[in-house]
Amino acid sequence: MKAFRSMIFYAGYFLAILVSGLLMLPVGLALPLRQRFRLFNCHNRFIMKWLSLTCGIRYRIEGRERVPPGPCVVLANHQSEWETVYLQLLKTPICTVLKKELLEIPLFGWGVRLLKPIPLDRAKPATAMRQVLSHGKQRLDEGLSVLIFPEGTRVAPGQRRRFNKSGAVIACRAGVPVLPVAHNAGEHWGRHWVKQPGEIRVKVGDPIATDGRRPEDVLADVEAWIEQALDEISSVPRPPLPTREAPAELPS
Repeated sequence: MKAFRSMIFYAGYFLAILVSGLLMLPVGLALPLRQRFRLFNCHNRFIMKWLSLTCGIRYRIEGRERVPPGPCVVLANHQSEWETVYLQLLKTPICTVLKKELLEIPLFGWGVRLLKPIPLDRAKPATAMRQVLSHGKQRLDEGLSVLIFPEGTRVAPGQRRRFNKSGAVIACRAGVPVLPVAHNAGEHWGRHWVKQPGEIRVKVGDPIATDGRRPEDVLADVEAWIEQALDEISSVPRPPLPTREAPAELPS
């Protein structure tokens, strides 16, 4: 039954991308940026409702009132595709650091381009890091928030990966707070296409001030908070922190 319900979900999921792309792209091109975000978030809200209806996956959020009104850098753990959709609704307008290959996907990528993302070329890590730092501060100066997954790639529940400090560097340079977010979405929307019904828990931490602080210290606070939150909300035990034998990948 879970496999059947997942197939129904994906049928509606891809149909929604097609319909949203055909209808929203022409309208979005004519709208100012912030209205464009509101329009495209209609698609994200539909995905959340469709997921609940077809697969029985709901979510509960704690700490929504902690989201600051102004621009910030959102740092969240990365387990699945779910949080890439939901976090657009938690703090908007927000631009996402993502792989540049995603922008080449017909309709989906074209729509994402209209939301001023920060694309990365993983084949050129040094150039990619400079782009994240320069474009990230530019987006914040424009009044947008920035979403980064500091683990650099999806990390399955029960696994752990060192955080990359690029998001903390951007926040410190711009003087904006970092908003830590933790969730257990991978326990329900994992790498396997069959979805697991249940409740995704999301925790939002207090904004972490960056004025006069070193990025390394800010990142340490973020990582400690997210790990503590995951200990509370995860049904899969958390592993020990890996050593820093190699630098973490850039955010996806």
